[in-house]
Amino acid sequence: MIRILHPADDNGCGFIAQLDDETDTEAAGAALAPALHAGLVIYLRGDLGAGKTTLVRGVLRALGHDGKVKSPTYTLIEPYVLSRLNLYHFDFYRFAVPEEYLEAGLDEYFGGPGVCLVEWPDKASPYLAPADVEVRLVVAGTGRRLEASALTEAGRTCTRKLNSELNRPAP
Repeated sequence: MIRILHPADDNGCGFIAQLDDETDTEAAGAALAPALHAGLVIYLRGDLGAGKTTLVRGVLRALGHDGKVKSPTYTLIEPYVLSRLNLYHFDFYRFAVPEEYLEAGLDEYFGGPGVCLVEWPDKASPYLAPADVEVRLVVAGTGRRLEASALTEAGRTCTRKLNSELNRPAP
């Protein structure tokens, strides 16, 4: 069961939720899906095994993708062409230096018509496009704590919608 630990502030910049298990992490991703729109950049932060790819799986399932969802640790990017939008899942964990981002030529995906979900964004800093939303997953007991922060006006719109979806009563 997803519980909001710290409700969104008045300007909708962020909130904290407790996710009890993997199912909750996928459900949080599903709640994020309706808040996505073309051009968003979302940084996914957290240690190895914190649930970043599980969250992305929830997003993709909610958007109608029924295929395999894997971490792009070795491929750098997994593109998904969906009916409503294009989603690009990045993982920069294996970068030894930030310049590898430039060498890979990935900047063409940012600022375009897709949504970019980025794991390990610090590994591509300072070259990576700035985030609209930052989602941090932290291991908390047997579950996870999700901390969502909006960094732009587009990010505030996204986090408000995500918070609203998470607060919606279960059917």
